[in-house]
Amino acid sequence: MAGGTFSNRGAGAMMDFKEQMCRWIEFIEGSLENYIPKQEAFPPVIFEAMRYSLFAGGKRLRPMMVLAACEAVGGDKEEAVPFACAMEMIHTYSLIHDDLPAMDNDDYRRGRLTSHKVFGEDMAILAGDGLLHNAMEVMAEACNLNPCHKTTGAMQAIAQGAGIHGMLVGQVVDVFYEGKPLDRKTLEFIHINKTAAMIRAALKAGAILGGATELVAEKFALAGEKIGVAFQILDDILDVTSTMEELGKPIHSDEKNEKTTYVNLYGIEKSREIAFRLSDEAVSIWDELGDSCNFLKGLTKYLTKRTN
Repeated sequence: MAGGTFSNRGAGAMMDFKEQMCRWIEFIEGSLENYIPKQEAFPPVIFEAMRYSLFAGGKRLRPMMVLAACEAVGGDKEEAVPFACAMEMIHTYSLIHDDLPAMDNDDYRRGRLTSHKVFGEDMAILAGDGLLHNAMEVMAEACNLNPCHKTTGAMQAIAQGAGIHGMLVGQVVDVFYEGKPLDRKTLEFIHINKTAAMIRAALKAGAILGGATELVAEKFALAGEKIGVAFQILDDILDVTSTMEELGKPIHSDEKNEKTTYVNLYGIEKSREIAFRLSDEAVSIWDELGDSCNFLKGLTKYLTKRTN
């Protein structure tokens, strides 16, 4: 395993982590410009709508995980950049569609009006489609330029995370059960697929691109699944306890859409305990894998204490 970039020195370590996170975000923002289509004369609206949501801000967690996982196993992050950018395009497409009137019907995302409120429902759907298909094109081009098991394996991991065995099926079950009673097993299925599948895919794809063995790549994937479920549980908690100013999106949306969450089933404190346990289990995996995963360990801890 390669040497880590996260310093382990108490308060100084946290500052180093936050600085590294900011550097990752800046790097990802610049890289996205190279992979999103430039606006063309006709029809300009689709390019504007795609860019509006893609560059609306956000934590850039999923592409960050692709790049950090690649580096953690000794790979070159430059080889992972197309896949990291594709991951963010897929994530953004999912947010555009998630906000639509037929889904969660939200008016704000990342502190500003959602795509369908600015461009109309029809163009928002098409902007999401455009980002998804562009992501596949970006990854396919990377595979053509460097045809090997690393690039094709990464593309497969990301496609599976986004598709009928991942995010898509989680969204289907989530929509189907709106306003209906839901048990823990089904709720876990939704969280594992709707949210955790893409985080799992990001870490697994990054590890594959870095040259990890199948066993190590699966450990990255397992950590991602635990992080993803913990992340979603905390998101459910924040939907109840935070403010729109902090989250950048409406609060109490789960209640509005009559969704069962961990908070509904277990209450805030028990839900937080479950999220922390899952986070600790992911941290244990990073500890097992060594110091090169220290940034990912810091990121895992950070995500369980976030307020937005």
